[in-house]
Amino acid sequence: MAFGRLERSARPSPMSDINMTPLIDVMLVLLVIFIITAPLMTSSLKLDLPKTDAATPTAAPSFIAVAIDGSGKLFFGDETLSREQLVQRVTTAAKANPQLEVQLRADQKVPYGQVADLIALVQQAGLTRIGFVTEAPQAPQK
Repeated sequence: MAFGRLERSARPSPMSDINMTPLIDVMLVLLVIFIITAPLMTSSLKLDLPKTDAATPTAAPSFIAVAIDGSGKLFFGDETLSREQLVQRVTTAAKANPQLEVQLRADQKVPYGQVADLIALVQQAGLTRIGFVTEAPQAPQK
């Protein structure tokens, strides 16, 4: 009895390549998240900055952030430093780029004399472009 010929095709071989599309999608989503959140994490230092309408943010291409809190501690970025360490850091930054802008943040409770002393410290290091960072006042509640 001849039933005919049953042809069996060869099964497809297993794919040995990794599908990169989901990996690339996840990496692009993470990249977008980091791009959005990076500017929000610029300053984690909590200061009670003066509030004024006259302040407008600058778009300085390169700057350093120097701060003094209510207890008189000095900060370079978010790092607490002694006066000597701050002088050294600012001097090094001034030698690398004399056109660097200093963004000065000072708590409202800091006496004017300490702020003036910090300005003198920065100017003696060789940086003359100083910007004062303030907060915009909150809009009145209706």
